[in-house]
Amino acid sequence: MPCKLAAGNWKMNGLDADLDEVRALIAAHPSPDCGVLICPPATLLAPMANIARGSAILLGGQDCHSDANGAHTGDISAAMLADAGARHVILGHSERRADHAESSDLVAAKARAAHAAGLTAIICVGETEAERDAGTTLDVVLTQLRASLPGGATAANTVIAYEPVWAIGTGRTPTLEQIAEVHDALRANLPDPEMSLLYGGSVKPGNAAEIFALGNVDGALVGGASLKAVDFGGIIAALDAA
Repeated sequence: MPCKLAAGNWKMNGLDADLDEVRALIAAHPSPDCGVLICPPATLLAPMANIARGSAILLGGQDCHSDANGAHTGDISAAMLADAGARHVILGHSERRADHAESSDLVAAKARAAHAAGLTAIICVGETEAERDAGTTLDVVLTQLRASLPGGATAANTVIAYEPVWAIGTGRTPTLEQIAEVHDALRANLPDPEMSLLYGGSVKPGNAAEIFALGNVDGALVGGASLKAVDFGGIIAALDAA
């Protein structure tokens, strides 16, 4: 059975003072039934690992290079993330695909590097508003999935996150029927049906329970709502109850 996971993506947010939110989250949810993951900016990964040591909180990176090392100024390798305390890494997020022109082939190469370093790759797929309006959502998402998955991807080393681009940070959320349609199609096309499928895109404590009640939704990749312990805690509670 796929593992339930509440994953928080802090994106380019967070300073040392914000680590108090992690302390508050640990205090409020010392032993959640679901997996809980926070992916902070790289500057906070090591100090957050010190705080989370011995707790139920897992940590991850927000991206990694496809090479293990080398002359790549400003980049970070999967091994470096693991060395700093990460167990996971987000790859192929729509903001990376759009802002940095990342292709699915590059995402697959990064996932191979993540696996080699012992990290679980959270591979993101999702359609734009124009693609949704054109009726090509499933074609787009399944094409991204097939091209982004490296050989050897299994439930033990890979998680898939569906994030409709038009719902990220906008407050807009697809209908439950739209989410279910995409997640059902993804499940049918996974190389390992036990892979966890996360939904992401304006997930909040107020809508989490109904999203988690869907058959092929195993958790969430949460953006802004993961920055505050009270909000992320509400999503964790909803997933625990699902």
